[in-house]
Amino acid sequence: MLGEMIRQNRLKRPLVHCITNYVSANDCANLLLGCGASAIMADDPDEAAEVTAMCDGLVLNMGTPNPRKLKALLIAGREANLLGHPAVLDPVGVGSSNLRKAAARLLLKQVRFAAIRGNATEIATLVRGTAAHRGVDADGPDAATENNARQLARETGAVVIVTGDTDIVTDGSTIHRVHNGHPMMRTVTGAGCQLSALIGAYITANPDHPLEAALAAVCAMGLCGEIAHRRLAPPDGNASYRNYILDAIYHLTPEALEEGAHYETDC
Repeated sequence: MLGEMIRQNRLKRPLVHCITNYVSANDCANLLLGCGASAIMADDPDEAAEVTAMCDGLVLNMGTPNPRKLKALLIAGREANLLGHPAVLDPVGVGSSNLRKAAARLLLKQVRFAAIRGNATEIATLVRGTAAHRGVDADGPDAATENNARQLARETGAVVIVTGDTDIVTDGSTIHRVHNGHPMMRTVTGAGCQLSALIGAYITANPDHPLEAALAAVCAMGLCGEIAHRRLAPPDGNASYRNYILDAIYHLTPEALEEGAHYETDC
């Protein structure tokens, strides 16, 4: 089942409008190319709707915000909804400032999302309005985190993905706990942004199976983190590791994902 998500993505080669942040834009673009999709990145409000209409899917990343970019996120999200294109939200650092919290509230009010991906703190902020400040680092899962994920999924109709030591993927009913990944992934800036882009590609290629597509993306990213770590030689550090992750995404096959995916499911 998960392998079919990759197969469809490589077959359809979706074009994804990815409004991300300057910290991770290049890596997100290369990851999308590596997985079989491709990216356009346009964050000017004057072209946001036009570019969104050219694409098959949309990823909205709130990192490095400013009023012009936040306006573009809203315009692009509305256009995607109008056209029936799947949209993914990455509320980067949403608890870090009132600007980000207000922007997230507006986006959730005016845009329907197929998926929302964040760490435990970011998802808690979307649900509760306030949370402990942990920037964009990932917290581990617990019962409260799972409850927040389920609640946000039920309130928004989106698949919610919470990344941490164990990743959570839920549609509000079924919940998957993913155990793929490696601790060194925390040393790669923008790894979460890359995952959001991958989720966007897989859901765009598999619009009738958003939960399965999101699960496939989370397992794929974690598995590629494991594969990349096995390639490291003694002189290598996080820069090499980053490149090896992209290489692993490029070479990942449906069969390898089916064999290497490590998750458990509750309904």
